[in-house]
Parts: sequence; C-alpha cells; structure tokens
Amino acid sequence: MTTSEDTGFLGQAPESAAAERLFAHDRQTFGFVMNLSSAWAHQPDLHDALFDLIGRTAEAAGLSYRERGVLISALASTMGDPHCSLAWGSRLAGAAGDDVAAGVLRGADDGLEPAERALAAWARQLARDPNGTAAADVEALRAVGYQDEQIAALTVFVALRIAFSTVNDALGARPNGELAGAAPDAVRAAVTYGRPVAGER
Repeated sequence: MTTSEDTGFLGQAPESAAAERLFAHDRQTFGFVMNLSSAWAHQPDLHDALFDLIGRTAEAAGLSYRERGVLISALASTMGDPHCSLAWGSRLAGAAGDDVAAGVLRGADDGLEPAERALAAWARQLARDPNGTAAADVEALRAVGYQDEQIAALTVFVALRIAFSTVNDALGARPNGELAGAAPDAVRAAVTYGRPVAGER
C-alpha cells in the first residue's frame, strides 16, 4: 500500500486530465503508478514537455535503446538516484545482460563496447562534475565515432535526465517496491544508494 511517506514531501496533487494521463502511462508501462509521479502530478505538463525534449535529444543523437540504458544507468548511479537506476538498470539488463547492467551501476564497464564505455564515462563526468570536463573527454567520444552534433545532443540528453532525477530525489519520492521487485537480482543488489525502497527501512 502506498503511503504519503512513499510519495514524497508534497501533498496530494489536484485531480486533472494531465495528471491522470501521467498515471495511465505508468500503469501501461510498469503496471502500477510510480511514486515519483505523485510529485510530477503537480506539474504534469512540465513532465510531458521534459520528456518530449528528452525524446528529441535521443533522436538527434541517434541513441539506441541500449545506449540510452548505458547513459541513464551511469548517470543515475553516479548521482545516487535509485529510481532510474532500478528502472533503466533493468532495461539495460534486458538489452545487455544482468551482469553488464550491474557493472555499469557499480561503475565497472568491462562488458560494454568501446563506444558504450565512452558514453558511460561522459555521463558519469556530467553527473559528478560538469566543470571538470576537458577537451580530451570530447575527443574520446569522437574517437569511437560520435560526431560533434551527436555529442552536443547526447550531452543535452544526459543533462535533462540529470534534471529529471534531481526532481525525483529532491522531492522525497521513494522507489516503488514493485519496481525493485521486478529488477534482476544483480541490478537490485547494485542499487545500495538513495532513498530506501517503499516498505523498506
């Protein structure tokens, strides 16, 4: 049973058609309403606009599903965001295997292709210290085949995903028990950070 402690620090959002669309999307995608959506239900149009832009940046960068999984798993784990680590760690596990996904969440990229390792390194750098980037970091992306316009787009993609994780974490939502329960054991074991899963301490 979901409690106010699980859904974060904000009160219950007023009912609206836009909020219901957000909840319906969760039910269709996950089979339940994500706790973090209770926060976004206060501004569902901003949520939709953010994800429209995220989708456009992924397309502009030419990112595959697996590449998005690498980027999001790397940035989310670096930030200590359990929501996207569990969700996208599980998706990456489906695309690349449980051990590869758990490795990315732990900061070990041995199971990735060279281009994916460059993506993971870039995502972690942006999540950790964007002012610490250097020309050599961009050159590492070029060296594995990314063009400058792709690098610009995938950087925006990472930045927007960081923004999404920041809102979820700052407003206190806890990862759903169903989300953690559906994750592969290796992924669940790798997510030792962030707010506890709903129903756990």
